[in-house]
Amino acid sequence: MNRGDKAHTFTNTTHLRYSGFVVPRNRRIELREKKMASWKSDHLEVLYYVLGWVAFFSWSISFYPQVFLNFQRKSVVGLNFDFVLLNLTKHSSYLIYNASLFFSSTVQRQYREKFGFNEMIPVAANDVAFSAHAVLLTAFTLFQIAIYDRGNQKVSKTSVGIVSVAWFSAAVCMFLAIPRNSWFWLVSCFNMIQVVMTIIKYIPQAFLNFQRKSTVGFSIGNILLDFFGGLTNYCQMAVQSIDQNSWVIFYGNIGKTMISVHFVLYRSKKSDISADPTAVRKEPLLEPSERLAF
Repeated sequence: MNRGDKAHTFTNTTHLRYSGFVVPRNRRIELREKKMASWKSDHLEVLYYVLGWVAFFSWSISFYPQVFLNFQRKSVVGLNFDFVLLNLTKHSSYLIYNASLFFSSTVQRQYREKFGFNEMIPVAANDVAFSAHAVLLTAFTLFQIAIYDRGNQKVSKTSVGIVSVAWFSAAVCMFLAIPRNSWFWLVSCFNMIQVVMTIIKYIPQAFLNFQRKSTVGFSIGNILLDFFGGLTNYCQMAVQSIDQNSWVIFYGNIGKTMISVHFVLYRSKKSDISADPTAVRKEPLLEPSERLAF
């Protein structure tokens, strides 16, 4: 290496000296990516995937008790519509985050640049599968709300406002991320939206249960399976963290169990069930004063 090469090595920050040679920055990233983390224990790796798919099936099945209950009663009275709307926003945001981090090599590279190239990607195939399934089932539940007896229940103006702010914030983040190619930062914004939705989504349902002093129309199976899926998902992340001796990937979703005690507090009342469960009322979901003007 001549003097000019040495000077170039110290003055150009996009290069570095590697074994006596000047290495471009993109080659440096390639060399570092070859040292990416891998599983240290085959047993923990198997356990990781087992726990992940157990969480997937538990979370996925958790949607069906409510769907079947709605179909059986031909009524959605007792199911809070705000909860469903917030849940759809939560799972849509989570799908964007999971799919982007799992499939995009660019997002993965930016993740490792931030947290270290020795860190494993915290999203598995079961996470993507669950998110896609959750969006479809939640959208189908909204369809049931549109066609079945809903009594005098409606989507609140507050819920519509929260969802509107969430997606407007996502749009602003997108416009900020595109010029800077900050794709991991962008999907992290969607992840923050899903965390917020997870914290608040059960509040409307809990308040409705309190008002009615009843849980008729809301399936307890949803909560129990949702809780078990969350528990196994936490265990899955813990297994990966233990194997890698790193807790960077361990992040939790707060507020998932806040309604798990509702069945104990408010027992079902048969009198709450509609006298004619086959009736389908065509009342609007929003009050005229609450409809959004476009």
